Amino acid sequence: MKKHKFYFSASIGLILLLCMGCKSQPELHKGGEKQAVDYVNPYMGNISHLLVPTFPTIHLPNSMLRVYPERRDYTGVSLHGLPLVVTSHRGSSAFNLSPFQGEETQLKSVIDYSYDQEKLTPYSYSVYLDEAQVQVDFGLSHQSAAYKLEFEKDAPVQLVLNSKRGELKWDGEAISGFQVIENDTRVYLYFLPEKAPANVVSMKDGTTSEAIMAEGKDACLILRYPQETRILQMKYGISFIDEAQAKQNMEREVLGKTIDELQTAGRNIWNEALGKVRIKGNSTDDQIVFYTSLYRCFERPVCISENGRYYSAFDGKVHEDKGRPFYTDDWIWDSYRAHHPLRILLDPEQEEDILHSFVLMSEQMDRFWWPTFPEITGDSRRMNSNHGVASVIDAHRKGLGNFDLEKAYNATRGAIMEKTLAPWSGLPAGKLDAFYHEKGYIPALYEGDEETIPEVHSFERRQPVAVTLGTSYDQWCLAQLAEELGKNEDAAHFMEASLNYRKLFNGETKFFHPKDWNGNFIEPFDYRYSGGMGARGYYGENNAWVYRWDVQHNIPDLILLMGGMEAFVRELDAMFKEPLGKSKYSFYAQLPDHTGNVGQFSMANEPSLHVPYLYNYAGQPWKTQKSIRKLLDEWFRNDLMGVPGDEDGGGMSAFVVFSQIGLYPVTPGDPVYTIGSPVFEHVSVDLGNGQLFELEARNVSAENKYIQSAELNGETLDAPWITHEEVMKGGKLLFEMGPKANKSWGAGVQ
Repeated sequence: MKKHKFYFSASIGLILLLCMGCKSQPELHKGGEKQAVDYVNPYMGNISHLLVPTFPTIHLPNSMLRVYPERRDYTGVSLHGLPLVVTSHRGSSAFNLSPFQGEETQLKSVIDYSYDQEKLTPYSYSVYLDEAQVQVDFGLSHQSAAYKLEFEKDAPVQLVLNSKRGELKWDGEAISGFQVIENDTRVYLYFLPEKAPANVVSMKDGTTSEAIMAEGKDACLILRYPQETRILQMKYGISFIDEAQAKQNMEREVLGKTIDELQTAGRNIWNEALGKVRIKGNSTDDQIVFYTSLYRCFERPVCISENGRYYSAFDGKVHEDKGRPFYTDDWIWDSYRAHHPLRILLDPEQEEDILHSFVLMSEQMDRFWWPTFPEITGDSRRMNSNHGVASVIDAHRKGLGNFDLEKAYNATRGAIMEKTLAPWSGLPAGKLDAFYHEKGYIPALYEGDEETIPEVHSFERRQPVAVTLGTSYDQWCLAQLAEELGKNEDAAHFMEASLNYRKLFNGETKFFHPKDWNGNFIEPFDYRYSGGMGARGYYGENNAWVYRWDVQHNIPDLILLMGGMEAFVRELDAMFKEPLGKSKYSFYAQLPDHTGNVGQFSMANEPSLHVPYLYNYAGQPWKTQKSIRKLLDEWFRNDLMGVPGDEDGGGMSAFVVFSQIGLYPVTPGDPVYTIGSPVFEHVSVDLGNGQLFELEARNVSAENKYIQSAELNGETLDAPWITHEEVMKGGKLLFEMGPKANKSWGAGVQ
């Protein structure tokens, strides 16, 4: 999912130089032992190929408090103050702290700093503000953090604290206040300096005055310290409930602790989380890519329970959490494919709590509809389709419970049958939806036709093929849930509707092709370019070549539609070979999300993630093995441009984690993992049930990427997949690897 911002570098040469020099190598921790967190490179992907880069986020796993240096991107030469909290994935800082020594005329609400010597890990941050001559050190906990500032100049010190839109007040001991963000949600702050200032002033429009309170836009308070000040330390807590809770969070988590103690505790927490998967072998760069990708998978969703309570922007109220953490900030269109399945494998109890949170959100909103993009500020209803239903049936089929399945079914059913299917909209169903439920497809407009449906977003458009295909899958998921709950009539109805993708299949071209209200294919039509910006007039962010494979729930039928397995493989091959057909400049001007290209395949966007695994279903697993290794090696690298597209806080990184292990969940809702090409000699997964699942790849290397044979717990395995049940029993999956394809392995099992 993309909140579109374009990041262009002024100098390609500068980018290449930075990329060549930015490879992070694991540092030895005290005592010389490398641990999992030492392999994390938060800078990987910090320069985008076109749209949004990754951010070097400092946080604890799935925690409320997140920060990162606020700058244009990695190439930015200045920091915009020091961050206190980022309230959403990709968001800017809600509060900024700016240390200052200098002329009063140079004071600003947020000061930009030249900087150097930046050192950043998932749990720590230090930087030298070189012109200001201030050393900064930072450590954090789940809802609180601490800064230490060391001043070298012999001049009075001022600390500028800024809230972009809100209120700050000084009570003689601490600053407390809030900032208003989207949907009238407030993030609260309690900021405690360890040394009392000599005096406090406020600043408005660049002018200071004696005051202990500031409010409105760009609210600022300034703490002033005498000239002999050399070190200042401060602790702070944040809350979405109130200022008193922010203070409690600070006192509970960081009061009385040093920066070193916080960093040591954070390091241990990260090692416990990342250590659930242990890898051995292959290159250090591969290990860094793996653990960095796994670190990204803990960025969202975030737990916002605070001492047994949480603020819900879904109804604007504070609730008791009744002993279960409440999670939000999850872009489900991106995360249902691999991120949720990975959590089911590594932390099923947390996944149950997340799905329970979604049930609560559904109850708290005006309409009992499952969320699509639950954020700190409520459900933003972004993207197309309602794929949260896939995570529900996937969890249930994999043995998870401890959330209300009946309520989950009713809420997901409402999101598909009562809410409009129009992308980026939370409106009730209308004319477009009535047509879909009667005819089985979303009708398309001809190029230049005026949109008259009020539910349709003016920029995102109706995306008729993407919505039809996505809803077909969602209705398959509903059918599975209905069957589990004994709702036989619903199950039969939704199973029939799950075949609606057939309504748009063009038997002559073998593409999913938009139709008008009368059932006629839109003509003339170009499968690369038709649909305008992002192909949204017909598809969504990607073109027809990507959506050609968007039938995750019925791959055998898609193979039949294509003309059988040989024809299916030919068409897959054709996708990887088909040229852009335009200059890169022109192609990406229309399809900026469709980066990471191999032919018309886009490694940079989530609808493509399952595509290279489809060879497994058509009798040629060796091509999956070849494709996966090629894609991993080319597009996911230990450097500044080592992520091909918008990573989306774990949505794409989970693909890397699974793929480097050697497995992938092609169809959430079907408890099966298809097999790719394992990257490491040995992988051990702690299943949390007292069992370990191990994958051993003998003779594996960059060249030896092809599976020659396989055994599961000593028994010959000649199928390119294993079940979730087999994984959860523990044991070992053993591969013999070689440099040339064994084209018969896994080829005869369908």
